[in-house]
Amino acid sequence: MTSRLAVIILTQNEEAMLPRCLESVKGLGGQVFVVDSGSMDRTTQIAEGAGATVVPHPFENYSVQRNWAQANLPITSEWILHLDAGDRLTRELATEIRDVLESPPEGVEGFLIRRLIVFMGRWIRYGGQYPTYHLRLYRRGKGLCEERLYDQHFVVDGLTAQLQNDFIDETMSDLKTWVLRHVRWAEMEREELMRGGRRPGCVRGRFLGTPIERRRWLRDRVYYRAPLFARTFAYWGFRYFAQVGFLDGIEGLVYHVLQGFWYRFYVDALLHEAAKMGEDRTGTA
Repeated sequence: MTSRLAVIILTQNEEAMLPRCLESVKGLGGQVFVVDSGSMDRTTQIAEGAGATVVPHPFENYSVQRNWAQANLPITSEWILHLDAGDRLTRELATEIRDVLESPPEGVEGFLIRRLIVFMGRWIRYGGQYPTYHLRLYRRGKGLCEERLYDQHFVVDGLTAQLQNDFIDETMSDLKTWVLRHVRWAEMEREELMRGGRRPGCVRGRFLGTPIERRRWLRDRVYYRAPLFARTFAYWGFRYFAQVGFLDGIEGLVYHVLQGFWYRFYVDALLHEAAKMGEDRTGTA
């Protein structure tokens, strides 16, 4: 496996999450790179202690950071796996990756991997949150992260296939950190939406496409065409009741309210604020 796979992990102050991520990829062999954007805690020491190569690089956004990493790191492996510090592979997924890279399906250049979200120690199983798929593993030279400020996915030039096992996404170390990050991401999403249009190289939304393309179609063609604020109530209600998010218990209630309602409402509030400021500047308010 040493010549087959390189793992790229993005970090910034991830001492709480990083050890489990690094432990989960140990059995894969190959190269492990940690691209760190100015951590002030023990993140880099933990990474070096686990045998990873630490490379500092200032953070602009996730797309730029991921594409910079795979273009500039001394990668010699045939395949690349992208992870965040809060991600970790299940043993079953690690075994599946080892096996599939020993003899990749003919013509397949990338693999969609199923994500399992853990929030406050609980698997968020309902509310449309499982299974979701992310394209994280692909042949070097065949994939890039789409140039978006938020909700970026990887795009592969060629055929893709789906793996059968999960990677675990621990979405928080504590609530304060979760909220602060989502405030920043909401501002990025507001800016992305105000840009408008679909740029070359981005995921094309298709209802009958891959799981990623279908979610992008639903977001662009349904959610974002609905009225501000009303769509946040409708989305949360659909997710929590129609998709039985209430079965995720108290932790699920916190997650679905914060991620499925509060975050989306805050994005709409930022869009409304930007529109009002534009009106004020033009004197039409």
